[in-house]
Amino acid sequence: MRLGIGLAITVIALAVAGRRVWWLFRLIRSGQPALGRTDDAPLRVWSEISEVGGQRKLLKWSVPGIAHALTFWGFTVLILTIVEVYGGLFQDDFHIWGFGHWFWVGFLEDLVAVGVLVGLAVFAVIRLRNAPARLERRSRFYGSHTGPAWVILGLITAVIVSLLLYRAFQWNTDHLPQGQTRWAFASYLVSRPFSGLSYDTNNNLETAFMLLNIAIIMGFSVLVVYSKHLHIGLAPINVALKREPDALGPLATTPDIEALMEEEDPLVGVGKVEDFSWKAMLDFSTCTECGRCQSQCPAWNTGKPLSPKLLIMDLRDHLFAKAPYLLATKGAEGADAENGSAPAKAVTGVEEDGKSHAVHGVPESGFGRVPGPGQPQVDRPLVGDAESGGVIDPDVLWSCTNCGACVEQCPVDIEHVDHIVDMRRYQVMIESEFPSEAGVMLRNLENNGNPWGVSPRSRTDWTQDLPFEVRILDEGEEIPADVEYLYWVGCAGAIEDRAKKVTRAFAELLDTAGVSFAILGTGESCSGDPARRLGNEYLYQELAKANIEALNGAKAKKIVATCPHCFNSLANEYPALGGTYEVIHHTQLLGKLVEERKLVPVTPVDSSVTYHDPCFLGRHNKVYTPPREILSAIPGVKSQEMHRCKERGFCCGAGGARMWMEERIGKQINVERMDEALTLDPDIVSTACPFCIVMLSDAMTAKKQTGDAKETAEVLDVSQLLARSLIAPTPTVATPAEPTPTA
Repeated sequence: MRLGIGLAITVIALAVAGRRVWWLFRLIRSGQPALGRTDDAPLRVWSEISEVGGQRKLLKWSVPGIAHALTFWGFTVLILTIVEVYGGLFQDDFHIWGFGHWFWVGFLEDLVAVGVLVGLAVFAVIRLRNAPARLERRSRFYGSHTGPAWVILGLITAVIVSLLLYRAFQWNTDHLPQGQTRWAFASYLVSRPFSGLSYDTNNNLETAFMLLNIAIIMGFSVLVVYSKHLHIGLAPINVALKREPDALGPLATTPDIEALMEEEDPLVGVGKVEDFSWKAMLDFSTCTECGRCQSQCPAWNTGKPLSPKLLIMDLRDHLFAKAPYLLATKGAEGADAENGSAPAKAVTGVEEDGKSHAVHGVPESGFGRVPGPGQPQVDRPLVGDAESGGVIDPDVLWSCTNCGACVEQCPVDIEHVDHIVDMRRYQVMIESEFPSEAGVMLRNLENNGNPWGVSPRSRTDWTQDLPFEVRILDEGEEIPADVEYLYWVGCAGAIEDRAKKVTRAFAELLDTAGVSFAILGTGESCSGDPARRLGNEYLYQELAKANIEALNGAKAKKIVATCPHCFNSLANEYPALGGTYEVIHHTQLLGKLVEERKLVPVTPVDSSVTYHDPCFLGRHNKVYTPPREILSAIPGVKSQEMHRCKERGFCCGAGGARMWMEERIGKQINVERMDEALTLDPDIVSTACPFCIVMLSDAMTAKKQTGDAKETAEVLDVSQLLARSLIAPTPTVATPAEPTPTA
């Protein structure tokens, strides 16, 4: 009888779950192409081993990471018990062939079962301590589906408890695959209270709890594919298909704009959910709702409506609700509302009548927003205000700084920044909808080749009054053989007053070290980073192609840049347009020169210094060590790390073209970062990016005006500090002693 019941439960559950899996497969497959997702096979294998098997990204957060690892590795080992319980349906004393009767197998199974229970207890405590009802926005679970999460925790607990109970009864009936060994310590301990029962009673209870265990496992399997716990199955797939070697640095796609512009109805970016790639749809479906991205997002942490987690959840909810239409237009069979909208109702908070029960709790921000009365999902704009019923509010879209904290923190490798920029591209290039002040920046780029709109002739003004001559290449001139580096100055470094000081300091350091360099002068234009990150791919490519033509004409090979945004563009994004160069950041070159003792810091800089990691240097390009090594080489410097540093560094607020947009919502991001720096009471806040210099200097000035920062505090680039340490100290002239009076 137990064989029939067990198999019936299994067949029914697998049929229900399988139908949902097939629906998900067809839905995700309906997305647009995503190229290069199976390249670099060795890297993908390593990602699976390190991130899925080794839980590398999850373990960045020690306590929840260890709890998750215990649960993951526990259930991996407990696959053995699933084999055993199904074998037990056919044969009372079943054991896995070859090794299943060994005592250490029983010990391992019980050990990991207890480990899973410990992990579940930790999860419960974490969720209670971070309850959104109490902490609201400060909780990383704010907006997540906390009810289903507790159901899942309960089901996993039930799996382990029923497992230990049926193994306990197996111990009493001598049906345990490993025999009556006390090495199966947990099963043995649980068996003791029932040892006085008759054999028949223990045998009947063994059957009952075996069937219960199977029923819970199968129920869990069904719930998983209908809930946010889809990540259990999809996370390994998403990790295997992520962008290698990293989802940061260059954007995922560089569309052929010239070819698109020749089309009658060109589509650039994403204007409807079906315009997303299949990889984006896989991202949406894989979200765990853990909120790690949300907890690190500078926009969310300063009171803005953007939460990377909620953005992905809203896109997922809309995708699932619109699925019947998408599958029908693809000619897929069985694309019925029952298999599309009903799951959305059960899981995402969208009722059959299209109304929401506001699971996110912030409908005014655009999250959790649903269509208005009579407006079907298929007609909803992807980006739009409350009146239009848009899925994503414009304020959400334009709050992003592209800092990459969300991508860095995501344990399942969702590529939030790419999806945001894709939606921005459509808004800018198709709808012409973007913040008005950003339009000024775009016009400046078009007319003058820089965001400030000043004359290109001013690009060489910073070279005036230097104690040496800077080589400026003429148009079409090749870099002389005796010049080692082409110095890419960047718009900020050539134009903005505070950044020009950094440019001069770096040039003087190169001259001191005997490193020959040249600049393009007026032949250099904006790298295009602000335009691209805003969403104007056309303008970016026009600027980039002009720069590539100039660089190729100069036969540039080795380029050094002081701006991380230029560095990222030239090193990571220009290759897609035909410009491949060896590009390094100025801190990398300076670190090398200090190491080779071509620059020897001798003059003490007696100051406490805290270093701010630029996002496009740190998270996007993994350059954390060189700036810190330079600071540590300067005598007298007392370095202190801010709480949020390195891969968890907090943005200055300038990225994603935000430097040219007003920050009208919430607290200013640069002020938040400066507040964190000032808790260390530093003499100097150091960084390695002209954008950061500008943003942090503005915040420091504001703090001095309110008396929250000491008047002597400074914001300096690493190169400026290094330059100070090379200046010989002014010799002290001894004062002649007064003559001793004579009697």
